[in-house]
Amino acid sequence: MKKTLAVVACATTLSTVGALTSPALAAPNGATCSLSGQAAFSTPLGTTAHDFTYGFTGTLTSCSAGDASSPALPGASSVTAKISAGSAVVVGGVSYQEPAATGNGSCASSTTAGKALVQWSDKAVTVIDYTTTGAAAAVGLKGTVVPSLTATAADGTTTTFTTTRYLADNAVGALAFQPPDPTACAGAGVPVAGISGQTVLGSPS
Repeated sequence: MKKTLAVVACATTLSTVGALTSPALAAPNGATCSLSGQAAFSTPLGTTAHDFTYGFTGTLTSCSAGDASSPALPGASSVTAKISAGSAVVVGGVSYQEPAATGNGSCASSTTAGKALVQWSDKAVTVIDYTTTGAAAAVGLKGTVVPSLTATAADGTTTTFTTTRYLADNAVGALAFQPPDPTACAGAGVPVAGISGQTVLGSPS
């Protein structure tokens, strides 16, 4: 059975949180991590829907395993990760641009698509091909862990990140969209917004 990556928002519905963090999902081959990050939009989100691109950067910390012997996330309590999408990533002192994360919508509703790069502190890599659907502060995510992601430097050279953890597994999530000033949606628009909550990775078998 495929493992599941679920991103659980701090302030979304309790029913969603309860479903994603059920014992059947979290154990035995599972891990829960805290997620904190920020999305920056190419054009601010307001009351009128429009096309946009965005970059997301964040971290996964405070990981705990459903089972200490889980082969999916060894040493879970000490494992952390950087997570990004549509952003610049530095390799060997060179900045490479990840594939664009794109979307259409407003503060009230949106849809987006992209590839997220998870770089674990134990050197493992997870690449997620995802889509999201948003309604106000609640954003649903679904996707699949794919083999690789290729990023491009300003001079045209490329570097490829290859998935070494959770390959071909599913990704689902319930995210919290947290603009620093929600009233900006009706004014100049929201150029950046926080994303925070928990990630639950696991397989019931």
